Amino acid sequence: MRAVTYSKFGSAADVLQVQEMDTPAVGAGDVCVEITYSGVNPSDVKSRKGRPDLAKPAFDMIAPHSDGAGVISAVGDGVPASRIGERVWIWNGQWQRALGTAATHIVLDQTQAVTMPDDVSDEVGACMGIPGLTACHAVFGSGDVKGQSVLIQGGGGTVGYLAVQLAVWGGATVIVTCSPADMQLCTDAGAHHALDYRDPELAAKILAANGGAPVDRIVEVEFGINAEIDAAVIAPNGTIAAYGSAKNLTPELPFFQMLFKAVTIDIILIYLLPLPQRQAIIARLHAALTDGALSCPIAAVFPLDQTIAAHELVESGVRNGAVLIDVRA
Repeated sequence: MRAVTYSKFGSAADVLQVQEMDTPAVGAGDVCVEITYSGVNPSDVKSRKGRPDLAKPAFDMIAPHSDGAGVISAVGDGVPASRIGERVWIWNGQWQRALGTAATHIVLDQTQAVTMPDDVSDEVGACMGIPGLTACHAVFGSGDVKGQSVLIQGGGGTVGYLAVQLAVWGGATVIVTCSPADMQLCTDAGAHHALDYRDPELAAKILAANGGAPVDRIVEVEFGINAEIDAAVIAPNGTIAAYGSAKNLTPELPFFQMLFKAVTIDIILIYLLPLPQRQAIIARLHAALTDGALSCPIAAVFPLDQTIAAHELVESGVRNGAVLIDVRA
């Protein structure tokens, strides 16, 4: 098989390379998937650059990327032969494993290859693992949101944009913060109110958008820098579902204010979601896709031998939508 790999931390141009290697053997309970598209996420870029607490990669050689889509080409013992030829999308492709989806083939446990609804494209499927599951769990992690108010901080990002659509589909009143450039995108996705995240009166405007009442749930992309605003606008017994805090990883929290609202802080790392919860979220995600309520914009598609450029685009932060690798090209 052909794969993009790296063996040390560094810039994409310095460490990523395309090479030929043997396709891994298919073990009991495994499937082999011929990849069509591999999704490039910020976490993939950060892992390749290196984490502060790691001196070297966890494996001698890594094929990056956890998300992807393709077709099952072989199955191991205990997996029905009827799964061969099935179109699937993949979650946790490279989580705690050496070989991810930046390759023509991947072998992994059958539960990690999810059968795709017939009318869902491989491109969209390659966005479901991290962005799709994170957005769906952030919105529905506590159950239905019909009749509730949901604030989505950062609606212009891929996860935020999916969360907007899911919360609208779920019957919530949706308030979004984003840049002015993304306001039309968010309102077109169904958001009832879109506010400039830099507005000095943001908390007051969030409450005004909700008819003067605090919001029931917050989907949070930057927990550290938004904790004060979140505490000010969350309702008693409300939930802050935080999936990111890149700009402040050691936040100071307004604990007293949160305490006397009995706020639940739900820190989301979708890689660790237990399988029963994951399967429930997958069911919701597929229901939204089948209802035509969910679309995932694709910012760019690169061939496998241009994975460096794909990583650099994700790293730049200047994109509107997902970045994919067409591993067949």
